[in-house]
Amino acid sequence: MPDFVSVASDGDVAVVTIDNPPVNAMSFHVREPLHQALAALRDDPSVAAIVIACAGRTFVAGADITEFGKPVQQPELRAVIALLETIAKPTVAAIHGTALGGGLELVLGCHFRVVDSNARLGLPEVKLGLLPGGGGTVRLPRLVGAEKALGMIVSGTPIAAVEALEAALVDAVFDGDLIAQAVRFASEMLAKGRPFLPVRDRNDRLGKTDLAAFDRQAAELAKKARGLEAPIACAQAVRNAISLSFDEALAAERELFLKLVAGDQSRAQRHLFFAEREAAKGPGKDLSRRRIARVAIIGAGTMGGGIAMAFANGGFPVTLLEPGEEALRRGLATIDKNYAVSVSRGSLTEAARQQRLDLFKGSTDYADLADCDLIVEAVFEEMAVKLEVFGKLDAVAKPGAILATNTSYLDVNAIAASTSRPHDVVGLHFFSPANVMKLLEIVRAEKTAPDALATVVELARGIGKVPVVVGVCHGFVGNRMLAARGAESEALLLEGATPSQIDKAFTDFGWPMGPFQMGDLAGLDIGWRNRKARGLTAVIADTLCEQGRFGQKTGSGFYRYENGSRTPVPDAEVEALIRAKAAEKGIAPRTIGADEIIERTLYPLVNEGAKILEEKIAARASDIDVVWVNGYGFPIGKGGPMFWAGLEGAGKIVERLEHWHERTGRPIFQPATLLRRFAETGSWEGAGG
Repeated sequence: MPDFVSVASDGDVAVVTIDNPPVNAMSFHVREPLHQALAALRDDPSVAAIVIACAGRTFVAGADITEFGKPVQQPELRAVIALLETIAKPTVAAIHGTALGGGLELVLGCHFRVVDSNARLGLPEVKLGLLPGGGGTVRLPRLVGAEKALGMIVSGTPIAAVEALEAALVDAVFDGDLIAQAVRFASEMLAKGRPFLPVRDRNDRLGKTDLAAFDRQAAELAKKARGLEAPIACAQAVRNAISLSFDEALAAERELFLKLVAGDQSRAQRHLFFAEREAAKGPGKDLSRRRIARVAIIGAGTMGGGIAMAFANGGFPVTLLEPGEEALRRGLATIDKNYAVSVSRGSLTEAARQQRLDLFKGSTDYADLADCDLIVEAVFEEMAVKLEVFGKLDAVAKPGAILATNTSYLDVNAIAASTSRPHDVVGLHFFSPANVMKLLEIVRAEKTAPDALATVVELARGIGKVPVVVGVCHGFVGNRMLAARGAESEALLLEGATPSQIDKAFTDFGWPMGPFQMGDLAGLDIGWRNRKARGLTAVIADTLCEQGRFGQKTGSGFYRYENGSRTPVPDAEVEALIRAKAAEKGIAPRTIGADEIIERTLYPLVNEGAKILEEKIAARASDIDVVWVNGYGFPIGKGGPMFWAGLEGAGKIVERLEHWHERTGRPIFQPATLLRRFAETGSWEGAGG
């Protein structure tokens, strides 16, 4: 028997153990010996029951997605599960860690499932633009009911052991030696002598389905899909489990799976899965990491408080510093309030809230940072202010402490050079709200030490962030490209588009909201301050700010927000302002379509990404995609701007950029050399690609 699968005996119970590190993926080299072992045990008269378990830190955590899109090697997972269902002897899955995707589908082929109390179970295929392709949409509803199965499959979110027991997904929850408990459970089931009914033949829960309620639930989930195909297909597959025979539903599931796996959306989402893994590897696998036991945050405002919560949520003691007592009290009170909201929503227990609050220590004295291993500055976005802070840190921080700036735009090399320890300085660009948003741009300065960089990349993963290492330039990757995306926004308005027309083009594309609605949400005064600091102007936005229209927080911006509502309402006053400013400039309004809006906003976005690759600010095109999907809401079904460029056609993008460059003369439309090369070769290779 190959090492990936082994069989041992415990009396008349056979224990089959899968050992395919690190996550026991259901690769062909596991499926083949597993199929052989199960067939032999089925026909062995000395074996009365079978337990399926896994070695290592987890049960089977999914299929081997590197096999997707390639010729299927038999036996495939469906054949292994079908074989399991021919075994008349009781079969018991012993689940520890996670049983996800193909792992959960495998255990749905068993008669019984027992789990460790810390186990989690789920079908996350929807996050890869797929649906469960091994019968999960047909078997799971037979155990937990159609509505529960629909919620699990469309969300892709795993459930804990206790919830799985309550839902009848598992038969028992154990602490201690799981294998021994599973063997004992199998023997008890054997002693009962009852018929062992495969999940495929259990129809009681399906027969009790309230179809009207199910369809309402499916319709609500469809609304939230925002153009993604997989959630809709998942809902249809579960509906098939109710309305079709088992075999018909299984065949329909396979058809839906094959259609999705061949589609652009799933290709895009699988691209992002691997891109995030690649970005999170960071530099120097063999580099030693610095010990991070205590973290300090300077600045208790919205950003600083959010960063502090992110570290506390990761279990780190946090010193939160503000020079003034009142500002410190406000910051700590806001953190307390934010955790209280989480408790009221049921996403955090009161005990967990108190545990996290106990990790905070407030201070107004820089001397209290002397024992901290990582200090993150999150003060006002002005170089003079930040240099003053780093001067104080240089004096009090212990040797080897990592000093980080949360700047969104400023020169991290200049900040590092202001200290006597530039090798310890790095940029950590969190996104607001920092305790929620997953992206963390890690800015590698010219003299950042490799071990400091490796340490913060690993630390970012530890607090649940998606890290991407970038180089130093104004705005780094995300905000530099954001400026390119927005460069034509005012011109589009002046030439005849309205804010709502532009925003609709974005939401139709798949963005959660358009640029003007996003500006109103973030606060137009933020961009106004940044423009004034850099000597820049934006005729429409600046005028709105001069009128005190900062967005949602003042009840008006590019839109009106009535009676405290967050719903944007087109404002005739703003449209009149736009037309008046256009008339002053002698610009006659014309009809502008959605295609032109996309060409003048998203094509420059891609073009700027190509320039960033040329300049080695980003190591890979896929890193840029990770930044834009996780930090800026680029539609996951399109894979990020650089992946989408391939779907859109780089040749088309170059041609239309040249058109707009000839028409306007604006540098933003000058195609990058690397973009032209991509149009010729179909690859971003040559700049890390």
